[in-house]
Amino acid sequence: MRASLLQIGVDPAESVKSRRARVASLVREQTGSDLVVLPELWPVGAFASDLFATEAEPLTGPTHDAMAAAARDAGVWLHAGSVIERSDDGTLYNTALVFSPDGRLAATYRKIHRFGFDQGEAVLLGAGDRAVTVGLPGTTVGLATCYDLRFPELFRQLTAAGAELLVVPAGWPTRRRAHWSLLARARAVENQCYVLACGTAGTHAGVEQAGHSVVVDPWGEVLAEAGPDEEVLTVDVDPATVARTRADFPVLRDRVLGLDRP
Repeated sequence: MRASLLQIGVDPAESVKSRRARVASLVREQTGSDLVVLPELWPVGAFASDLFATEAEPLTGPTHDAMAAAARDAGVWLHAGSVIERSDDGTLYNTALVFSPDGRLAATYRKIHRFGFDQGEAVLLGAGDRAVTVGLPGTTVGLATCYDLRFPELFRQLTAAGAELLVVPAGWPTRRRAHWSLLARARAVENQCYVLACGTAGTHAGVEQAGHSVVVDPWGEVLAEAGPDEEVLTVDVDPATVARTRADFPVLRDRVLGLDRP
């Protein structure tokens, strides 16, 4: 399976409409890939919380339409990063969209762990309440978003549900870049899965983005890593490697689940 991570530069001088069209064109260029991944909240910027309400859109809004068409034109599975979704009851969510090669919306995931503590995303957005996997030909993909990376319990649940590839779009800041790399490798090692972690470049809302999107194999080895600027990172991954790794080093069978709290 060939995967391409599109590390999008988010520049506040570029309108959401213009960025949406530009990113759709980039997706269309990935015709040789099987899976294309975009970052978290690339239309508006993950830290631009003052724009969340004004740029929110319904699940089948303009970003959905543009990405569905791009996935169909390129003939790829597209994890379109995430958007600010305005639900039917008016609640805002940080929602990931996954499209099949025919442009069908195959899965959505509302981010469970909201970053910001007592401000920003944590107080402006609702929280998702379920782990989500999606079946691709020959493998199962587990969905998580940015701050979720710090919570291994979610990834254990995704692994238990059959995930072999863990896809993590993000808007991760430069000042915590070391955590980004460390946690991506940790989630790969402890779950014996591939991790495809796709971040943003540029600076938005005054927060410099880390970039350095990364693909990690089930043994924790970095297969490819981007730099700090906008970049397309393409790498071949073999889902069969997951089964071989788990058979050769069967650590997952020693899990002890449901421990009582002290």
